[in-house]
Amino acid sequence: MSDIAQFFSPVNIEEVLGNVSLREFQFGSLFLIHDGRDNFPELEGIDLAIVGVRESRNSGNNGGCELAPDAVRTYLYKLYGGGFNVRVADLGNINPGHTTEDTYFALRQTVDFLIRKNIIPVIIGGSQDLTYPQFLGYKDLEQTINVVAIDSTFDLGNPDEDITNTSYLGKIILYQPNYLFNYSNIGYQTYLVDQSSTQMMNRLYFDSYRLGQVRDKIEEAEPIIRQADMITFDITSIKHSDAPANPNASPNGFYAEEACQMMRYAGMNDKLSSIGIYEINPGYDVSGKTSHLAAQMIWCFMEGYYNRK
Repeated sequence: MSDIAQFFSPVNIEEVLGNVSLREFQFGSLFLIHDGRDNFPELEGIDLAIVGVRESRNSGNNGGCELAPDAVRTYLYKLYGGGFNVRVADLGNINPGHTTEDTYFALRQTVDFLIRKNIIPVIIGGSQDLTYPQFLGYKDLEQTINVVAIDSTFDLGNPDEDITNTSYLGKIILYQPNYLFNYSNIGYQTYLVDQSSTQMMNRLYFDSYRLGQVRDKIEEAEPIIRQADMITFDITSIKHSDAPANPNASPNGFYAEEACQMMRYAGMNDKLSSIGIYEINPGYDVSGKTSHLAAQMIWCFMEGYYNRK
């Protein structure tokens, strides 16, 4: 049994798939899935690990987003591998701890453990404050890191207040000892961001790219993403009509295809060592559209990964 097995509960395959039986080359048949009490996957030879985190207590008005991991799996397991040899383990779900600190601890330990094994955690949140423990997973690796957030706002918040899904960045910036080398935001929407935050980003020499600027030429996101050690992807950066599963979704944002393209760039970045997709709330979804999109985004990430030069 692995050091991190204690943090995970197995995937309930019947619940995830209903009565659908999988075919030979669908992901649900190809992944090593932790679906029973004693079969936590052996991680030898594994490239990527799916990590569900069922935590939404600091999500402000987005309670219910803890149900996203299994909703995304429903679609992910039915996708077909694209001619690449898949070596992926689904570790199951980190359940909410006694406090959010406990959940953060479990995720932080998991990220640290997997990165040391050269396995990329693909985290399906939960709320975006989980970016903070994702970042803390690098604390003991003795390297400075670049963080890229694909997000419609900056989530700076007031660092003196408790952490939430809109204030985790302030905590990351002020964390001591500081191992944040650079932070870049892709896709912020000016009318959703107060001016003082924009000035703060400039003062800290962080990079921020407006939605229109990136959408105009999506390939310009590639060099930014190529610098990232870790990526946090807020589903609200995608326009409401393509990803309705969030009470804060905006009518403007990236199109589904652009989100997939950026995930493909992320997969091709051989520096990248962790990625998280956050804030999907199945309760607001329309016919599973957002969960289905998140599954395809993960597919594109995997395709990028298996096409690394």
